[in-house]
Amino acid sequence: MSRIKRVPHCSHWGAYTILVEDNRIVGVEPFEHDPAPSPIIHSIAEWANPERRVPRPMVRSGWLDKRENSDRRGRGREKFVPVSWDEATTLVADEVRRVADTFGNASIFAGSYGWTNSGRLHHASSLLKRMLNLVGGFTRHVDTYSIAAGPVILRHTLGSDDACGGRANTLDTIAQHTETLVVFGALSPRTAQNEAGGIGSHRLETYLRKIVERGVKIIHVSPLKDDLPDWVDAEWWPIRPNTDTALMLGLAGEIVKAGRHDTDFLARCTSGADRLLRYLEGKADGGRKDALWAAGICGLGAGQIAELARRLVDTRSMLTVSWSLQRAHHGEQPFWAALGLASMIGQIGLPGGGVGYGYASLGGVGAPLNLSKSPAISQLKRPIDSFIPVARISDMLLNPGRPFSYEGEIRSYPDTRLVYWAGGNPYHHHQDLNRLSEAWTRPETIIVQDPMFTATAQRADIVLPATTSIERNDLAGNRRSDFILAMKKAIEPLGEARSDFDIFNAIAGKLGVAERFNEGRDEMGWVRHLYEACRDDSSKRFGFTMPEFDAFWESGYAHCPVKADHTFLADFRNEPEEHPLNTESGKIVLGSETLARLDYPDCRSHPAWIEPAEWLGTAEAGQMHLISHQPAGRLHSQLEAGPSSRAMKRNGREQARLHPDDAAALGIVDGQTIRIWNDRGECLATAEVSDEVRRCVLVLPTGAWFTPTGNSGLEVAGNPNVLTLDIGTSQFGQGCSAHTCLVRVEPCPADRRDAFEAYQETLAALAAV
Repeated sequence: MSRIKRVPHCSHWGAYTILVEDNRIVGVEPFEHDPAPSPIIHSIAEWANPERRVPRPMVRSGWLDKRENSDRRGRGREKFVPVSWDEATTLVADEVRRVADTFGNASIFAGSYGWTNSGRLHHASSLLKRMLNLVGGFTRHVDTYSIAAGPVILRHTLGSDDACGGRANTLDTIAQHTETLVVFGALSPRTAQNEAGGIGSHRLETYLRKIVERGVKIIHVSPLKDDLPDWVDAEWWPIRPNTDTALMLGLAGEIVKAGRHDTDFLARCTSGADRLLRYLEGKADGGRKDALWAAGICGLGAGQIAELARRLVDTRSMLTVSWSLQRAHHGEQPFWAALGLASMIGQIGLPGGGVGYGYASLGGVGAPLNLSKSPAISQLKRPIDSFIPVARISDMLLNPGRPFSYEGEIRSYPDTRLVYWAGGNPYHHHQDLNRLSEAWTRPETIIVQDPMFTATAQRADIVLPATTSIERNDLAGNRRSDFILAMKKAIEPLGEARSDFDIFNAIAGKLGVAERFNEGRDEMGWVRHLYEACRDDSSKRFGFTMPEFDAFWESGYAHCPVKADHTFLADFRNEPEEHPLNTESGKIVLGSETLARLDYPDCRSHPAWIEPAEWLGTAEAGQMHLISHQPAGRLHSQLEAGPSSRAMKRNGREQARLHPDDAAALGIVDGQTIRIWNDRGECLATAEVSDEVRRCVLVLPTGAWFTPTGNSGLEVAGNPNVLTLDIGTSQFGQGCSAHTCLVRVEPCPADRRDAFEAYQETLAALAAV
C-alpha cells in the first residue's frame, strides 16, 4: 500500500509542502510560518504535466543539416529531430567554441533572464554565465525588465538602488509612524505573491491591516482602483497613465509656491536643488509647476492636489512608488520626481517619512531586512566587459555595431552570432514581439534550455530539456527573505530532462573546464556548501546561530538574522557629512552636473515632466491606453496553464478590462471576444467590463503564451506584448517602456474568433512532439 510522502519545497510565490504518492503530486500545503500564502502554490502540479514539457534534447532539422548556414526563418516552422544527450551537448560545446574562436566571445549573448525557479544552485542564468566565464566570457545584460530606469536614476541621485531593492523604510515603521500615505501605483497582495529567490512569509497584508487600523490617510494614485485591496479605505485618484511625474512636480511646486518647502533639509542634504526650484517656479521654461498645471496633465482636480500638498507638510508623510511607473517612456522621471517631492517635504530619514520604491512589487520589499549572506552560486570573474541594457535585445540583434548610450557612456552593440537562453521566455516579457520575431532571424544559432516548450523554445535551433525545481534538490533564499528554505526533490524527472547543473557540467566537460565549473561538488555537495556559507556568515558577523545543515534539511527551513523597524537614510539625515552618499556631491542629487553635461533631451539635469511618445494627452479619438501588468494567477508566463491562471481567463483567453462607458461606446459587452490592435500588432482577448478602471484605459495582463496564427500574425491567446512599444526609457536609463502604449479596441468579427481553434491545435501539436 502506497504512503503519502511530505516534501518541503519553495517557489517564487512562497514555501509549501508537496504531498506525493507514487511519484504523483496529490496535494500542496502552505508553509506553517506564512500568514498569507499565495494560491499559486496549488498550481505546481502543472509542472508534472507532460503536455507542455520538452521531452528530450532536440535540434531543428534545417540547422542539423546546415548548421550556421541554415535558413533562420525556419525557426518555429521546421520540425525538431530528437538527439541523444551526448550529441546535444557536443553540438552546444562545438558552437560555443566555433563562435568564440571565429568572432570573439562578445558574439555570444547569454540572454538568460532568471525566474525559471527560486533555487540558488540550479539557477539557470547563473550557471550559464559561470560556464561561459570559464571559456572567455560573453555579452550579458544589465538591469531587468521589471526595473531598469528606476535603479539607474537612483544610483545617480541616491548613490545606490537600495531604496527600490527593499532597503528603504520597512513597512512596520510605516505602519507605526506614517500619518499620510500616498501610493503611486500599486500596493497589492497580487504582485506581493512573488519574490525572486523565494519567500517564506508574505507580510504585506499584515502591515496593510495595521495601517488601516491606525486610520492612516491613504491617497491611492492609479488608473486601477484594485491596485489596493478593496478592504483598504483609500481615496482613489484615477490618474491618466504615465503622468505621475507631473502630479509629483505639481505637489512639489505647490509646496514651494506656499513657501513651505524645507530649506534646511535642502541645504544640508541635497545638491542642485536650485535647478529644480527654478523649474518648479517656472524660471526655466516660463510655466510654474503647481496644482493647476498638474491637474491639466493628470486629469485630476486642482483643489484636491493643493489640499494634498498642504497635508504632506502638515503630517508625517510617506510616498510609495511602484516599479511599474518606471516601465514607461521617461521612466526615470517618476522615481526622481518622487525623490524631489520628498526632499521638498523634508521628512527623508524620519520614521515613517520620505519615499520608497517597489513596495509590493515583490513580496520581500518592505519586510524586515535580512542582514546575512544569501545563498548563491558564483558566476565567477568576467573575462570581458560586454553588455547591453536588458530591454534592448531586438536593437542588438538588428543593429550590430551601432552605438548606444547607458548611464552616460557610449558603447556599441556586438555582432551576435550565438544566443544561449536558459530559463527564460523573451516571447513573454520583451516588447513588440513582431519586431523581436524579425530580430530572432539574425543570429546563426539559438540554444534554449528550459523545462517548458515555450514560444522561445519553439523558435530555437537546439532545445535542451531541464528539470523543474520539483525534480531536483536545491535551496531558496535571498536578501529580502527571513528564511532559507529547503527545496527537496519531490518526483523523478519527466522524460529525459536533466537538472541545469548537470547539463552545464556536461557541456563544461566538453569544453575542458568541468573541474573548475563543479569544484569537485555534486548537487547535494553544492546545496550543503551554499547553506553553510550563509550559516558561517550569520555566526561570524551577527552572532546568530543557524542550525547545522542536516538539521536544516530535515526541518525544511532555517531563520536568518533580520533587522526590523528600519528608517532609510536616518544616519545621513542626522550627519550628512559623516555619512555621505555615493553620488557626485555626496548628497541627494536634485540637480545633476553629470546630466547637465550630457544634455539629454529625454533625461534632463533635474526631474521634469516630458511628454511620452504615446499617452492619452495626444491620443486620437477611439484610442485607449494599454496597461499590461502582472497577473494574479501566475508569475509572468510560468504555470500559464495551471488552475490559478486558468481561473483568471475566460473563453480560453486572457481578460481585458475596460470601463463601462468605454464598452458602451465601442459596442462591447462583458464576456465578448474583442480585437485589440495598433500599428505594431493585434491580439484577441475576452472583455471584462469594470468600473474599477479609469476611462480610456484597457488592462490586459502579461504572460499568455505567444500564439500568432496564419499569415496575418493575429495573436489569439491575449499576449499584450504584440502591442507594446520597444523603445528605451531614455538615453540614460534604457529601460523598457511597456506601459507607454496606445491601442484601439473593437468587437471581434466571427471569422477572427475562429482563429482560436488554431491555438488549440498548436497546444495539441506541442503535446505530440
